[in-house]
Amino acid sequence: MKRRHQRTAALALLAAGTLGGTALAGTPAAASPLRFPADAAEAVTLKAAAVTTSKAAGAAPTKIAATGKVVTGGTALNTRSAPSAGSLRTGTIADGATVSIVCKTAGQFISGTVKNTGFWDRLSDNSFISDAYVQRGDAEIPKCTSTAPLPAASGAWMLPVTAGLVSDFRTEQRPAHDGVDLAAARNTPIRAASSGTVIRVVCNVSQGSCDVDGSPALKGCGWYVEVLHAGNIVTRYCHMVRRPSVTLGQTVARGTILGYVGTSGSSSGPHLHFEVHLGAPATRENAFSPIAFMQVRGLTIR
Repeated sequence: MKRRHQRTAALALLAAGTLGGTALAGTPAAASPLRFPADAAEAVTLKAAAVTTSKAAGAAPTKIAATGKVVTGGTALNTRSAPSAGSLRTGTIADGATVSIVCKTAGQFISGTVKNTGFWDRLSDNSFISDAYVQRGDAEIPKCTSTAPLPAASGAWMLPVTAGLVSDFRTEQRPAHDGVDLAAARNTPIRAASSGTVIRVVCNVSQGSCDVDGSPALKGCGWYVEVLHAGNIVTRYCHMVRRPSVTLGQTVARGTILGYVGTSGSSSGPHLHFEVHLGAPATRENAFSPIAFMQVRGLTIR
């Protein structure tokens, strides 16, 4: 009952805009240890999550750059909603079928039957297939222009990615989960939820490197960024695919790209782990539900 009362009071303060404080000067004190246990259920959910980036991108392009032949060795090739094997499966293409390619884009590296490559082909129906399974001529394939819509915004705040919720804040199954997991595809831009100052750019992993895919056997947030906002609010963005795009002390506007979605650190698949903290430095004690925080600001995570 006491915890429910504290949460209700915090929401009331947030709605009134009275949660404040003094911005940090210089480098903040070390944040609390990061614990992000990943389990089998999370892994299955992440792999099956619906990431609809390309479907929401607007009208399908009509200019065909080239055609190619699908070569898989007998099995059907999955089409995806984004350039990664963890994105939503939108259909299948039979081995030997001809596909119409509109453009290519960088995505998950795949070792296929034709080649080993990180390029994915965007088809005329706005779906993606790995170019590792496409046999085609030497025709030049243009790079895809960025047509994915910006995440929803309201006032000074916006969602960091457009993606579905796969793991909530401090559930019964994951009581130490201090944020939410959003099933964005690998290499999806991660945007600053509001303007502020970058106060942490860190590789956090129990062993090895953050420049490779992580696993549930590891501990840590992988490549991550923290941003300090007005009102002494801190947001944290974890599991980036490579070194973040921003630097310590950099001032960022709402929507600035901080880095790109990956699966570094303790992670069972590409996604964004997103946290909100009502105080700095960010600790377990001041972690707050991102869903409740954004809801007060007219934004929905679901």
